[in-house]
Amino acid sequence: MAPVPTSPIKVGHIDDVQELRKAKPTTIPERFVRDMTERPTLAITLPSLSEIPSINFSSLVNGNKDDCQNEILQLARACEDWGFFQVINHGIDLSLLESIEELAKNFFMLPLEEKQKYPMAPGTVQGYGQAFVFSEDQKLDWCNMFALGIEPHYIRNPKLWPIQPPKFCETVEVYSREVRKLCQNLLKYIAITLGLKADIFEEMFGVAVQAIRMNYYPPCSRPDLVLGLSPHSDGSALTVLQQGKGSSVGLQIFKDNKWVPVQPIPNALVINIGDTLEVLTNGKYKSVEHRAVTHKEKDRLSIVNFYAPSYEIELGPMPELVDENNPCKYRRYTHGEYNKHYSISPNYKLGVIYMSK
Repeated sequence: MAPVPTSPIKVGHIDDVQELRKAKPTTIPERFVRDMTERPTLAITLPSLSEIPSINFSSLVNGNKDDCQNEILQLARACEDWGFFQVINHGIDLSLLESIEELAKNFFMLPLEEKQKYPMAPGTVQGYGQAFVFSEDQKLDWCNMFALGIEPHYIRNPKLWPIQPPKFCETVEVYSREVRKLCQNLLKYIAITLGLKADIFEEMFGVAVQAIRMNYYPPCSRPDLVLGLSPHSDGSALTVLQQGKGSSVGLQIFKDNKWVPVQPIPNALVINIGDTLEVLTNGKYKSVEHRAVTHKEKDRLSIVNFYAPSYEIELGPMPELVDENNPCKYRRYTHGEYNKHYSISPNYKLGVIYMSK
């Protein structure tokens, strides 16, 4: 998670979008209205579910040799061509997914004054509020967020762990352990797709950093003017997304120069490759830009889990994936250095860690 800034950041007044929705303003406040080039095109035909790869995790772990090999090939294609895939039969108990979703929704439904007991300080990414706001004139997302550092324990801020709703903290702990195991197992199979030993990422990452962020997108009277979440790539190695049942379709990924909606598969988890894996694979596997859009009548809830190397770990393209035909594309850096700059700009990757041309 991002460090506390050394100097105050002036972000100006930030409206709580749930309170805005209740007030039913006749116009959308200017700070939420996007420039013409950023506004979403909402009349998009959804791709078929088969277009966005899905991985049967049970076949990877428990399938016969042929089933496992087929899933590994599908996983390699998903990482290389899409940077996103949905995991079915992932092994996390569905009742736990339902519990964390219900608790997240209940937290966002608390009175504003209760949620504001856990404020996200400007320039940080833990607590309740809006992350990645750095100036008074920055455009805002139509979204309320609540984020917590999970592992290692020293990144936690105990004051931000809420008392309400009941069992919130205990459920986050159990849920996060299950997501951590899933990430560790997925990374083993991703390593195999690259022809590497299965435990290479676990050995490299040290005590992996893990965080959770819950996003609530209320309906918006003008979804054509706003974004639920600005375009960005993730700084993690893997990101695990749980989309609320019955929510509007909001996640879009940028592929082939267009924004493609991701239609959730019931009970599946959406996985995306983060900047860390793009660098380690020397660009073979892509960290893809994505965003969220809103809906005029339906709300949306998502729960996002980030899994990344320990802050002191030095990262760069793995030697096994660099040769004459695939020269080194990225400089070496520590994940702590990256995280510090990512907290200032989620598109840090684009301008800094590529090798100079």
